[in-house]
Amino acid sequence: MVGEAMATAIVQARLGSTRLPGKVLKELVGRPLLWHVFDKLKYSKKIQRIILATTTSVQDDQLEDFAQKNGISCFRGEEEDVLARFYGAAKHYKCTGIIIRVSSDEPLIDPNIVDRVIDAHLAQSNDYTSIGVANGFPLGLDTEAFNFAVLERAFNEASLAHEREHVTPYIYQHPDIFKIGSIEAEGKLKRPELRLTVDTEEDLRLIREIYASLYHPGRVFCTEDVIDLIDKRPELAAINAHIKQKELGQ
Repeated sequence: MVGEAMATAIVQARLGSTRLPGKVLKELVGRPLLWHVFDKLKYSKKIQRIILATTTSVQDDQLEDFAQKNGISCFRGEEEDVLARFYGAAKHYKCTGIIIRVSSDEPLIDPNIVDRVIDAHLAQSNDYTSIGVANGFPLGLDTEAFNFAVLERAFNEASLAHEREHVTPYIYQHPDIFKIGSIEAEGKLKRPELRLTVDTEEDLRLIREIYASLYHPGRVFCTEDVIDLIDKRPELAAINAHIKQKELGQ
């Protein structure tokens, strides 16, 4: 088990998403949506560095440009084999400790919850620790923690298409091999019906409304603030309540 508390976050992103192409560079209170994902993660007390993992596709040159302009470490790898891309980023930047996987379409990622996942991962000596809708959290806060050695084993052993197209199925679908853990949503955070990710125009409308109300440069707002806002303005949740999530994310 990794004995250090600091971690590396790797954010995977591409511009070729099917439902809302180019979504990660859509404007959100004057900045690209992706910028806000990185900005949120900077408030984590446990993340030491953040890396962008994108593809070698020409259209993703824009994402490399974004990274350069914002001083973000960037790795480019395979488009369809996302596991290989993710592993390549971790290996290139010598991420030997805990790795945090975050999607680029989650501008409401909560650094406090990310830190809780890291703490649980260490305290339980897990190989893989996560949260998600299945744990009672709103959709759009998904956080996965795993050790580099676990990622490397998945890269070497995963053979099914869905195991390569997504980073972690080989890990969490093999509790016989890996020690799997999670944290459960409690109290106000237990709202699995809320959709706080960005996959459609309706999702983007909701996120823009939330940011217009809660975002202030240099300050972080958390999931409790978002839930308080939605409870005061229930019409917000109705904006994307009809959207069905794809099976395994982007």
